[in-house]
Amino acid sequence: MSRLPISRRTLAIVAVLVGLAALLGYVALRSGPLAPVAVTVVKVETRALRPALFGVGNVEARQLYRIGPTAPGRLLRLGVEVGDTVKAGQVLGEMDPVDSDDRLRSQESVVKRTAATLADATARHAYAETQARRYEQLFAEKATSEELLAARRQDLQLAFAALTAVREDQSRAQSDLQALRAQRSSLRLVAPAAGVVTSRDVEPGTTVVAGQAVVELVDPKSLWVNTRFDQVSAGGLAAAQPARVALRSRRGQTLDGEVLRTELRADAVTEELLAKVAFSAVPLPLPPIGERAEVTVDLPALPAGPVIPNAAVQRQGQQLGVWATQGDSLTFVSVKLGRADLDGQVQVLQGLKAGDAIVLHSEKPLTARSRIQVVDHIPGVAP
Repeated sequence: MSRLPISRRTLAIVAVLVGLAALLGYVALRSGPLAPVAVTVVKVETRALRPALFGVGNVEARQLYRIGPTAPGRLLRLGVEVGDTVKAGQVLGEMDPVDSDDRLRSQESVVKRTAATLADATARHAYAETQARRYEQLFAEKATSEELLAARRQDLQLAFAALTAVREDQSRAQSDLQALRAQRSSLRLVAPAAGVVTSRDVEPGTTVVAGQAVVELVDPKSLWVNTRFDQVSAGGLAAAQPARVALRSRRGQTLDGEVLRTELRADAVTEELLAKVAFSAVPLPLPPIGERAEVTVDLPALPAGPVIPNAAVQRQGQQLGVWATQGDSLTFVSVKLGRADLDGQVQVLQGLKAGDAIVLHSEKPLTARSRIQVVDHIPGVAP
């Protein structure tokens, strides 16, 4: 049986088809779904990790005084401005006394009258007592009658009763005078401690109610930051640990501080731990109460051990691990992690050893069958 001749045209078509197939295969292997995934690789290092915590909070004051009247009235004058430094006992302002001065003078007159009455009653009692003793001696000598002795004794009792009543009147008058003086003194707004005026809430001429704050005073040495830390990473946080505070109004500047105490009550909604961070020195100028602050707390250094970038950690199902490389092969290695620092480094407790190569970044999600190509940098990914 003779073979059919193959025309040149057929050969040309076959050649073109073979070339296209080869081109498609090349494209599929180099840039298609079968192309290797570009990855960057790092090696596990051994070093001592110094973990740190980052939290945010607000500037507050342990000793904050809101000063106002104890009775309703009108503010007569206020002699301090926001930012003024005051001393303990300094008069900051005064409420309108209305008729307090008149009532005080009237009560002082009452006290003077009761004092004069008391002097008269005391003299009458002394005279009655002298007469009673004199008639007792005369009666003993049988120089007077029993009726006259009884009359002198009755005079003494009456004089004593009058003296007691006058003493009670005087005590009541003095108590009323002290109450008026205390009431008059309470009209003065006095600084209970040394500090700085942070708020002037009421202006002269305004009527205020009892307990309403007129001025706010804080002790600059009592400033601290009420800070919130994530409960997951807040392990090891304790008092006396050094901290750095960055106020929102002072970008680029950090202030030294330390953890004063950790609170026993956490925020159940935000899952945050609360701590008070005090300034090592009074910040000048004073930050506003309530200003936002960022706090970094340095924790004790950990022993040297394997450390990897946190960005290399992946989750496959319920396992936490990294993609380890050996040549062109990939293996997912489960790891047990420890503490981390603010530079993105995390301690490896189990699963890796120093010198192991792992994938840091990949162009697309990896699988155990993925082909990889190690590159120095992946476009769009921070180095």
